[in-house]
Amino acid sequence: MKISLDHSSHIPLYIQIENQLKKEIQKPEYKDGKKLPNEEILAQQLGISRSTLRQAINKLVYEGLLIRKRGIGTIVSNASFTSNAHNWLSFSQEMKALGIKVKNYELYVRWVYPTIEICNFFNIDKKTKVLKLERLRGDVERPFVYFISYFSPKTNLTGDEDFSAPLYDILEKNNIFVKLSKEEVSAMLADKELAEKLQIKTGDAILKRKRHVYDPAGRPIEWNVGFYCADSFVYTIESERKV
Repeated sequence: MKISLDHSSHIPLYIQIENQLKKEIQKPEYKDGKKLPNEEILAQQLGISRSTLRQAINKLVYEGLLIRKRGIGTIVSNASFTSNAHNWLSFSQEMKALGIKVKNYELYVRWVYPTIEICNFFNIDKKTKVLKLERLRGDVERPFVYFISYFSPKTNLTGDEDFSAPLYDILEKNNIFVKLSKEEVSAMLADKELAEKLQIKTGDAILKRKRHVYDPAGRPIEWNVGFYCADSFVYTIESERKV
């Protein structure tokens, strides 16, 4: 695997690694589930720490391009599909564009210890608390989406902010600007808790929308998942074919 780093560049090392890994795993020799080199050995070859290398690999895992398997290592995914959607919007912006007035039915903010998934995403240890935001939202008639968000400690949010306001407006007031959103949409059946919140029946179909948000430098800012009533959400992708 050929990766060269420019230690004098203003581009963070983990972003350089991420971009080059994306190119490398597109080569024929890395298709169909081939294993990547050992992380420790690769980090030594590049003259970087394992945490820096892991930060780059974690992003590709979340994008579905790589898969970690216990006892095996990291392999290239052979079943991923990526689509580029332009001009992504926050939920508040989406609703405003549709002329829908948003109502918050529930709003909870608290500091929690992160799960392994959240630790990997933000590249933090399990002893570092993160801010968790839960919101049950909808229109004036009914709730139709339940959001759970976790925020990077680097956002410097205190938990005392007015989270009834548009989320990214709050972040911008803290000089945190978001640029990239990577999303995954899947179907599932509502369990009892989700059914009660969304005022539907247990076992009804809902949509799960996972969103990972990054700043202009590629640093993770927000881990978010939303559970939507199936009849309230349409996902539209506009993409441009390269010729």
